[in-house]
Amino acid sequence: MTGMRSSLLAFATDLIDEGLDTVAENVQERGGANGISLASAYHDARDVFPHNPRRVVYFQEPGAVFFQPTPDRFRDLRLQPVVSQLIGDRDLVSELVDVAGRRGMDANAWVVLLHVDRGRAIEEFAHRNAFGDPYLTQLCPSNPDVRAYAQALVSDVASRGVDTILLEAFHFLPFPHGYHHERAFIEITALTSFLLSLCFCDSCTKGVDASALRAAVQAAIRKSLLGGDDDPVDVDDQASVRALFDDELGAFLDARAEAVTSLVAECVAAARDAGTGTVVAPVDPSGAIKGYVGGKPTGAPAPSISWRLGIDLEQLADVADAVEVMAYASSAERVREDLSAYAQAFTDSSKLGVILRPLSPDCDSAENLSSKFEIASSLGFERVDFYHYGLARLDALDWIKLALPADSRRSESNG
Repeated sequence: MTGMRSSLLAFATDLIDEGLDTVAENVQERGGANGISLASAYHDARDVFPHNPRRVVYFQEPGAVFFQPTPDRFRDLRLQPVVSQLIGDRDLVSELVDVAGRRGMDANAWVVLLHVDRGRAIEEFAHRNAFGDPYLTQLCPSNPDVRAYAQALVSDVASRGVDTILLEAFHFLPFPHGYHHERAFIEITALTSFLLSLCFCDSCTKGVDASALRAAVQAAIRKSLLGGDDDPVDVDDQASVRALFDDELGAFLDARAEAVTSLVAECVAAARDAGTGTVVAPVDPSGAIKGYVGGKPTGAPAPSISWRLGIDLEQLADVADAVEVMAYASSAERVREDLSAYAQAFTDSSKLGVILRPLSPDCDSAENLSSKFEIASSLGFERVDFYHYGLARLDALDWIKLALPADSRRSESNG
């Protein structure tokens, strides 16, 4: 593999409405990138597409996959994949592998693992807060049925010969991740939001007596929602948060991290069992959590909040083939701060990749994007991916081509 790997993230709508060859031509020639990362399992959303020839506003299908699952891989599993109605009997992952192979490009799969938006259909497998309320947009990574489904899904995608699986939503999702038409007409403090993010489902509490901790978390949430005092500790102070409730919360958080790490390890093993050499790169969303809306993250660098999701970066580096991070910030200096912190957290920064947004609110010029790419390159990052082909204007491709060095544009596929 020569040069830094690069790709544009894309939706099935992009490939179907514009055609795979047209998208590949745009990405490779106009954008200068050497790969496409297709959303192969994705969640519900309402999107605006500025250059799609068939549609402008599109509602994504909740928790759909964009390939034809292999029945034997999911036989007897209690959770089953739901095939997108958009693709019919097509298998877009396999089609992308074919097209990319002919053009000497990477074909990657962007797999949103546990954020599925299937409502009551996933209630039995869902993340549950301290009150037992199910979060009907997300599967719990501790649940054995969820883990079996995740392994089957990753193995099935890898069997199609994709170069890399960008594995998103493999962790516990934060409470503010959101839902459609959500309502909260009271202040939810930062610590209360975190406590609402803790999962107390049967799988997360199996083999331990979590009743005292659950009751303490319930009481803290109730007190805050009813207008209690300010947060007793700063949620950014990991040590102080771990010490809450007579130090019981710290052990609970360790168990969460172990569940997330072991799930990634199982998914990596499942991909290897497929025998295609697919790289599995879990995506730490901390940079997006901080900067998604306005592109102006504040406070400590992005990896300082990874633990809130059950992500232990040191453990993750040990089990994953690579790790992808999100640098969603308008300021190149903030990108440098975040990426430098990630590089320090990993003994081998060449295992790291970064997702940049060549569009508002992060970028207003080619120079801005180029400076961020140069920061990632100087820190030894192995790959850069760009979000997102269908959501950006096509002139974002021109900025990408200017940012990428010529020797990274036409390198051999790593498959």
